Amino acid sequence: MDIEIGELTSTVRAVDGQALLTPKVMQAIVRTVTDATKENEAREQRAEAERRVTGGVSQERDEER
Repeated sequence: MDIEIGELTSTVRAVDGQALLTPKVMQAIVRTVTDATKENEAREQRAEAERRVTGGVSQERDEER
């Protein structure tokens, strides 16, 4: 069964993508990104501290030889 539509009327609205984010949603996104950034920096600092300790132990061991 074929249906023929002779005429179609439609309304198209253009919206700004940024307008879809409410202030509450934007704050949640910013908080999440900030927390993740802080965690990454803390992880890097822990890794750097561990490398310094490991490097110091290695250096002491080499000096004892």
